[in-house]
Amino acid sequence: MAGHSQFKNIMHRKGAQDAKRAKQFAKILREITVAARSGLPDPASNPRLRAAVTAAREANMPKDNVERAIKKASGAAGGEDYVEVRYEGYGPAGVAIIVEGLTDNRNRTAGEVRAAFSKHGGSLGESNSVSFMFQRLGVVTYPVDAASEDEMLEAAIEAGADNAVLTEEGHEITCEMENFFAVRDALESRFGEPQSAKLDWRPENSVSLDEEKARTVLKLIDVLEDNDDVQAVYANFDLPDDVAQALAA
Repeated sequence: MAGHSQFKNIMHRKGAQDAKRAKQFAKILREITVAARSGLPDPASNPRLRAAVTAAREANMPKDNVERAIKKASGAAGGEDYVEVRYEGYGPAGVAIIVEGLTDNRNRTAGEVRAAFSKHGGSLGESNSVSFMFQRLGVVTYPVDAASEDEMLEAAIEAGADNAVLTEEGHEITCEMENFFAVRDALESRFGEPQSAKLDWRPENSVSLDEEKARTVLKLIDVLEDNDDVQAVYANFDLPDDVAQALAA
């Protein structure tokens, strides 16, 4: 299991979900705003907006919130003007980290991200300094009962995906970034709306961390994710089972 996914599970078990949810909603609404402005304000005709609406539904965001955000973004006075940013660097123990964000002030966000890296034992690098260590993939997920393993694999390959795997958590279909929207739409036409559908950074290789190093890396990721301008954080580490259990205790 990827370190970042384990980190998410650990944080979920630790509670304090109200504040986390409010921040998550704010990030999703920001993505909806940018997506609605990048094309038509109709999710059916705007693939990026459709993906953002799917993320909102996955997070149990009220439908009214989503509709208000789309309406506001598509209006003449659309509010804040956000731009996409990406930062790359190394955390403690040489862990490679990619930070994606949407900001209305590049200088502020760059300064805050740089400060977070510096304060927590990392260093911010240049563009593409670590992204070569990751694959950019489209990832679509469905619950276990959406289809049989063979049926989902067959449909995924027909749709142009690279792979489909079934775990206890459900079906995960991965594809090249360029095929993402076509694969998602083909699967949706057959199995209904996916549980989630997004672009992801997957590490080619991972760094295994002991408990002490894991705590320092997770602290940095936590600080980065707590930043309002940060949409997602990806890292190339693994947590052995005993370390994950110790951190969750």
